Amino acid sequence: MQNLRQIFYAPNQLTLLRMVIIPPVNLAILYGHFGTAFALVLVAGISDGLDGLLARRLGQQTTLGAYLDPIADKLLLNSSIVSLGVAQAIPLWLVILVLSRDVIILATALAMILTTSLRTFQPSFYGKANTFSLITTVLLTLLDRAELVEGVRWLQQTGVYCTASLTVLSFLHYAVITAERIRRLERPSS
Repeated sequence: MQNLRQIFYAPNQLTLLRMVIIPPVNLAILYGHFGTAFALVLVAGISDGLDGLLARRLGQQTTLGAYLDPIADKLLLNSSIVSLGVAQAIPLWLVILVLSRDVIILATALAMILTTSLRTFQPSFYGKANTFSLITTVLLTLLDRAELVEGVRWLQQTGVYCTASLTVLSFLHYAVITAERIRRLERPSS
């Protein structure tokens, strides 16, 4: 019963709000309402920062929140990238690159959970940098398409290539770290 109550904690409510915002963000992008999508993504970003802060301040860090928060972030970012690709606001190759990385990492993590004793997968600096770059690219793309600020096109293009580079770099780093973790599991203990 205590676990069920966790859903009503303020940080988890903010995370759920972020999940509720996902369909309107994508509809706004697909219908060309980039200013609305920008505002909604900004609200989602603020709620992401706030939920972590509230969880720490209120002592409401929960297992539910630990799972929901990264799921909400991935769903929002990946669906936004797909919608921006469909709207031809970002290159299709970036959509494929970002989604391929996430699918491969998710499949690898699932295989490791099912076949080894490994259960935790800590985010790396490269993964966090990639997420930051992806968020920035989404926001810059929406800002550029909404024509709210002039002269952001070159920043948006820079964001596309930074995101692509960091996507590849973070994937390679993940592959090396994962291979090392598996090697350590296979070594006989002395």
